[in-house]
Amino acid sequence: MIEKLSHNDLVILLLAISTMLILSRIVSELGKKMKLPMVMGELIVGICLGPTVLGAIYPNAYNFIFPLKTNPHVSIALDGIFSLSVIMLLFVAGMEVQLSVVLRQGKTAIFTALGSMIIPFSTGFAVAWFFPQIFGMAMDEKHRMIFALFLGIALSISALPVIARILMDMNLFKTNVGMIIIAAAMFNDLIGWLFFSFVLSIDGGSSTHLGLGYTVMYIIAFGAFMLFIGRKLIDRALPWIQTKLSWPGGVLAMSLGLCLLCAAFTESINIHAILGAFIAGIAIGDSVQLREQARDIIHQFVTNFFAPLFFVSIGLKVNFIDNFDLKIVLVILVLAYVGTVLGATGGAMLGGLKKRNALAVAFGLNARGAMEIILGTLALNAGLITQPIFVALVIMALVTSLTSGPLIRKFIEVEK
Repeated sequence: MIEKLSHNDLVILLLAISTMLILSRIVSELGKKMKLPMVMGELIVGICLGPTVLGAIYPNAYNFIFPLKTNPHVSIALDGIFSLSVIMLLFVAGMEVQLSVVLRQGKTAIFTALGSMIIPFSTGFAVAWFFPQIFGMAMDEKHRMIFALFLGIALSISALPVIARILMDMNLFKTNVGMIIIAAAMFNDLIGWLFFSFVLSIDGGSSTHLGLGYTVMYIIAFGAFMLFIGRKLIDRALPWIQTKLSWPGGVLAMSLGLCLLCAAFTESINIHAILGAFIAGIAIGDSVQLREQARDIIHQFVTNFFAPLFFVSIGLKVNFIDNFDLKIVLVILVLAYVGTVLGATGGAMLGGLKKRNALAVAFGLNARGAMEIILGTLALNAGLITQPIFVALVIMALVTSLTSGPLIRKFIEVEK
């Protein structure tokens, strides 16, 4: 017999989605007036609706609206929506990456990007490998290696959408320092997500039947095809899609369809679906034929529907009070600041920037934002990290994002 959602299951599913969307919008708008990131409001709503607050005070209400453990049908449906949400978010993040910007900034951006990745990755990997007990991780050598690789990646990746918003708010987006930050962040995101997808694919808990060599080969082949051949095909197809098909429905359907197709392909070869979505986003977003209005429509659709659902869902899964570990939070915060500031500052200075501007670039790249939270969620779902480490990563993402703007402003103003 085919199982399906019952009448009551559908009511609960719709109630859960509507509650997440309405409350997250109200709280995010209130936070926006206090100049807080939208994602912070969405996370606060998730924490309040989840086991941390509502589950502790009114467990019956929590289990009725969000029956993640008591109703398998609704739980599977919500999990599917949350998975689709993270795929859409990575697609939009990929659309922010413009390879021409990276190449145009030349030596300075490359040195900055390499410094801001190599040093944080090395420090994070070393601490996780030699001192796993700090994070409460007791594991065999293989899983310790995977955890160390993950922490290194988590500490070296940036949040391009958050960084771009901070620079635009400060009128620094089109300055030399601003473009170096953006170019380095694009490079970081591209390498970081490629590497993270690779780590997920070699995780011992995955069902992959492919060897390590085939996994690497598939990642390289898929990325090369989409960024070179696929991008040219998209360039030729977009003018026809945008003029001959219904506007804006045609370009929206084709773009999102290609995103899901690429995500399905990478998932089918046991490389996480996020990689396919991210690469598809780069291929479409980097096209000179894509109208800005079309780009904005896709961005608005994803960030106002899928983003709130995903970030609220984070609070539904984890008790942030029970899993708060001050030692782990402080270690991850120190590693995040020290690694990125040292690495990016050194790289920027090697690239020709003066010390103060190099520090401004480093603090700009230190904003982790939504990307760090997405990374942590995927790692938690894959069993790479524990809930206390996940809570620490969320706190680090918020703290680095909130402090990035003031620290950039301090050094830019001093430089003037």
